[in-house]
This record gives sequence, structure tokens and C-alpha cells, in this order.
Amino acid sequence: MKIHNILLICCSLTIGLHAKAEGPKKNNKLQVQKTSVDAARLDQYASELMANHVSPTKVGVDELAVAKLDEYNEQLSRESLMFPADELYNSNWDTLNVNPFVKSSVHFPESYAIDCNTFTMPIDNEIKVTSRYGPRRRRMHRGIDLKVYVGDTIRAAFDGKIRIKSFERRGYGYYLVLRHPNGLETIYGHLSKFLVKENQVVRAGEAIGLGGNTGRSTGSHLHFETRFLGKDINPEEIIDFTSGTPHKDEYVFHNVKINGVKSNIYSTSENAIAVHRVRKGETLGAIANKYGTSVTELCRLNGISKTSTLSIGQSIRFRAKQVTVEASPNAIKTTTQEKQTSLKNDQNKPTSATTNTGKIIEVPIEEAVVSDGPIYHRIQSGDTLYSLAKKYGTSIEKICELNGMKENIIIRVGQKIRCS
Repeated sequence: MKIHNILLICCSLTIGLHAKAEGPKKNNKLQVQKTSVDAARLDQYASELMANHVSPTKVGVDELAVAKLDEYNEQLSRESLMFPADELYNSNWDTLNVNPFVKSSVHFPESYAIDCNTFTMPIDNEIKVTSRYGPRRRRMHRGIDLKVYVGDTIRAAFDGKIRIKSFERRGYGYYLVLRHPNGLETIYGHLSKFLVKENQVVRAGEAIGLGGNTGRSTGSHLHFETRFLGKDINPEEIIDFTSGTPHKDEYVFHNVKINGVKSNIYSTSENAIAVHRVRKGETLGAIANKYGTSVTELCRLNGISKTSTLSIGQSIRFRAKQVTVEASPNAIKTTTQEKQTSLKNDQNKPTSATTNTGKIIEVPIEEAVVSDGPIYHRIQSGDTLYSLAKKYGTSIEKICELNGMKENIIIRVGQKIRCS
């Protein structure tokens, strides 16, 4: 029995020694296999780099360049917010006047493209326009009124910086003026409370105040203006307030001419409102003749009569009818007269037009309304009596006569207007 036990112990020791000797060999074999796999992967990666003519060193350099570029762009973005459109406004940072050039002259560039990609509606609730841009009784309404209730959140329309935070008892009430890197300035009037400080940088959509009914206001609403170099622009030229989005990602304005003379009217609208300062000896007839309009139109826009006495320096508003509109580098240059001539020749035949790049393209002519009976038009956003008169070859007086209304009536989207 003892001998048997001794033999078992000896066999166990022999087997253990053999296993210990084989262990490192197996581990070495696994390590060699793993090293081979890693080497194969490296060879494959190197082959792929060589196939694409890219070296590992270049990959590292490219990644570093991209990182530096991102950092540089971020720095530029921060600087553009700290000094929004500084070169355009010539470092004029007026913290008192809505129009920063009210006490100095301003040079309007020939054209300027405004980036509208980041636009955010300044209100959260349902969009309801309560008053539009344009003449109102004896004064000019330079913005658009949006229905809000006292305490509703008001947001920044674009990234920008607070230029003015103030109160005007007989005007805006509590209001803010923001300047944006895209060149625009936006105004938010009749607020009940400020949520920002003067010179504060804000992002598009950031809460800047609360809706209210302060200042010259008959009910709670937001008075919203868009201005360029102090000149008020109809917000509906830039924003479609039915959808709450810009008409275009990039909106281009032009310094237009009236009768061949620069006017400092800065708009794409064919109904841009301009102002004439009365000089000694001028009459309504002379002013109407100068700007290609009528005395009746001047009286309607200014709330005066044909027998009113003009004073030197008085502001007389008129519509800049001769406006050159080029919404983009590929805008087609055609005139209403050319379209009407083409329609007389062939209503269904497209006419050729020249783009700014000189390329001749075929442009389908807008279909004319041909009828022996009366012609009606359904009002769309941006329509005016002037634009309807121009479109249907008639006059504002005639349209008012056909519809039994006054020239200063407010037309509404969806309204049916007889034009012939």
C-alpha cells in the first residue's frame, strides 16, 4: 500500500513538471500569433494610406489644421458678435438714438447681402399680425405689430448685441435695439420687462424681454422693426409672417435710383416709401412731377389735401416706383412693359432674358388674366393697391371706385378685390 502511494506521488510530480515546461511554449505561440495579426493590420492600414497617397504624418497635420481652422472661425464669430457689422456702421455705436445716423450723414452701399439663415421668430405664440408697415393717418408706422399678451416671452430674431435698452413714453415704451453681424438692426417695442442688459451679446432665439402694452399702444402687442443703416425696411419684405420664416436665406438690398438720381432709398420693394424735404417755392404738383407720381397719391400718403400749405423743410412721403430689384446674382432683368408687350405677341410663348452673368435663358411669362367680365384678385401677403394697379394696368382710384372703398383702407390677406 505504501509503495502504491509512493508511485502515485512520483507520477503526479512528473506530469506537473512536464506541464510547467509546455506552458511558456504555448504562451509564446499565442503571443507570436497576436504579434503577427497586429503586424498584418498595420501593413493593411499602411497599404490603404499609400493607395490614397496619404501619409500618417499628413493625417496628423490635416487634423491639426482643421482644429486650428475651427478655432479661428470660432474666434471670428465671437468678434463679430462683440462688434457686429462694425465696418458697415463705421464704429457708430449710438446708445441713444434708434437711427444711429440721425445726426450725421450715412453712405449707403450700392448693394448689400443679408444672411437670414439664423432667423428666429421673436414670439412663441401663434403669429397674428395686427398692424402692418406703412402710412398710418398722419404718421409712418415703421414696423409690424404682432399680437402678444403681457408677460409673453420675446426673443432675439438673430444673433446680436444690445445697442439700446430704453423707455419712450410717447412712442416705443420699453424697447430694445439689437445690432446683428448680418448688417440688420431689429427693434422690439412696448415691452413690459427687460431680460437683458445694454451691450449684452445674445443668440438667436434667446429671451430678451416680456411682451407688454407700454408707450404709445392701445393694446398688448410687440412692435417689431427691421432697419439697415438706420433706414426702416418693411419686415414683410424679409420675413414671411404666415410661416414665420425668411423669404430667402440671403436677402439683397439695393440703393435704388429715382429718375436717374440716387435717392438713398434702400429696399427691394417696388413700393418703397421715400421722403422729400420741401424747399422754397415747391408745390405738390412740382414734387409729384419730380418723382413720377400724382398729387392725389401724395395727399393720400401724407394725410393732407390738395390745398394744404407746404412749409420749408416739411417731410413729404412718396412711393419710389422706379425701383431696380435684383434679389440674387442670377436675378432675371425683365420689366413690366416687356412682359406686357410679349403677352400681346404670344401669351403662351416664353421670352428670353439676360441674367447678370450674361447668360441668355428662357423665362416663362406670367399668365395674363383674359376675361370679358370683371377681373378679381385674391390678396396675398405683401400685396398693395399700388402693386395691384400696376399688375392689372389700372389705377388705385379705379380699384377703389370698383370696390367702393377709400384709398387708405387696409387690405387683408385672402380678401377679394375687383381690379377690372
